[in-house]
Amino acid sequence: MKYVILTIALLAIAHAGADSFDAAAETRDFKSDVREDGSYAYQYQTSNGIAQQEQGIGGQHASGSSAYYAPDGQLIQLTYTADENGFHPQGAHLPTPPPIPAYILRSLEYIRTHPPREQQRHQFF
Repeated sequence: MKYVILTIALLAIAHAGADSFDAAAETRDFKSDVREDGSYAYQYQTSNGIAQQEQGIGGQHASGSSAYYAPDGQLIQLTYTADENGFHPQGAHLPTPPPIPAYILRSLEYIRTHPPREQQRHQFF
């Protein structure tokens, strides 16, 4: 029991230390450029390892990247574009769909190479 309480106390201190590190983060670099034609660019970096940059034309398209450290210490990096076709993120940490099974690919190929015939109209007398 004594060890459980000690372990919980140490975890609480470690967690509080991590929160205070982020809470005390400061902006190290910040640049912003907004132009009359609607284009813009900005970037910033903080003392706790967060970095972000983006450029684009307001309401039309944007592209950028961000990076930060996850609680487990892993560097998370994300790049993205956004346009009339939606938001398109890329990063090693993002989930990916499983590959399409071979039998589905074969079925799709069969359908592509054997289009359905038009149904003949039956005329009734």
